[in-house]
Amino acid sequence: KPGDPTMTGKTQTSNVTNKNDPKSINSRVFIGNLNTAIVKKGDIEAIFAKYGKIVGCSVHKGYAFVQYMSERHARAAVAGENARIIAGQPL
Repeated sequence: KPGDPTMTGKTQTSNVTNKNDPKSINSRVFIGNLNTAIVKKGDIEAIFAKYGKIVGCSVHKGYAFVQYMSERHARAAVAGENARIIAGQPL
């Protein structure tokens, strides 16, 4: 939206996580059981950025996807965040 203050001065990660590139599927992480009424895109990026460079993040009702640069980062994120409690729900 033009004039939206949330879009200024910040590098936005792409919303595209459903690339048809077969190599990128292994570097994509599905995050299920997510309380998306409370947890927003910025929260997810903040939690998962410590595992590697995020190139895309898409949030849907109850779940999200994070697209990393590499499969190694995606595997580390899954290992580090599986069953973590966020907003009262285990991922």
